[in-house]
Amino acid sequence: MRPGWPDRHSEGKHARGARVFAGRAIWVAAAVVAVVCGVVVAVSPPAGTAQLTGAVGPLPLRAPPTPLILVNGQSFDGTPAVGALFTLSGGQLDRHFCTASVVDSPTRDLVITAAHCVSGKAPGQIAFVPGYHSGQEPYGVWLTSDVLSDTTWRTSADPDHDVAFLVVHQPGSSARIQDVTGGERLGIGWPERAWVEVIGYPDGTAQPITCQSESKPFDARQLEFDCGGYTDGTSGGPFLGRVDRSTGAGTVIGVIGGYEQGGDISSVSYSPSFGSAVEALYQLAVAQG
Repeated sequence: MRPGWPDRHSEGKHARGARVFAGRAIWVAAAVVAVVCGVVVAVSPPAGTAQLTGAVGPLPLRAPPTPLILVNGQSFDGTPAVGALFTLSGGQLDRHFCTASVVDSPTRDLVITAAHCVSGKAPGQIAFVPGYHSGQEPYGVWLTSDVLSDTTWRTSADPDHDVAFLVVHQPGSSARIQDVTGGERLGIGWPERAWVEVIGYPDGTAQPITCQSESKPFDARQLEFDCGGYTDGTSGGPFLGRVDRSTGAGTVIGVIGGYEQGGDISSVSYSPSFGSAVEALYQLAVAQG
């Protein structure tokens, strides 16, 4: 089953906005480049900036909305426990819409993603393809039999609760997905600052992207991760800590989601912090699985 991968970013509540660079950020970057190159350029500052003494010239009062030094995620062939979510049509894969990952559990049949990815979708409309790349399905197609999000998300779409677990299976088979792909450990209560790898499936390519950097606190209940290329389709992608390079498996401490449904620009991604609410939802999913 090979879907028609979308050629452009789709609209919808799971959409990640295209790259936007405010004029203010571009102006600051130009000033920095001028200094690095040893060139002093007389530039008229934009309105609302403060004057500083020296060759650097005026700088904006507020920090730019995007990182000045942008690192982009790199395409790769994927890892077994992370995959793409698709809608189904006539029993076949239809449209890719988000990212998910297998999470270690006693039932060995759980997948974690962002709740906003699957809200309003019936379990029978969702398929998970672990390790998907370039039209290949190395670990098969797994159908969703149950979707679990917590009460706070279902009643108010609280971004601090933008997490969901899926129970998956293969029709006519007793196989468990974790036995096929392995599973990411679930990390509860991790520090906000941690070295993580974030994997996602952008709509514009049939391969996942990966990037490594340090997560940081955005607010008391949200993490931030800065790396470019995380556009539509990457929502639900895992924040992985302590990744084993020989297997690709790690500890999932977040998923792209939460604030702005994961971020309005592709170079800044967010995740709800994993605390007691996620732990309780996981235990419910285990009981359901």
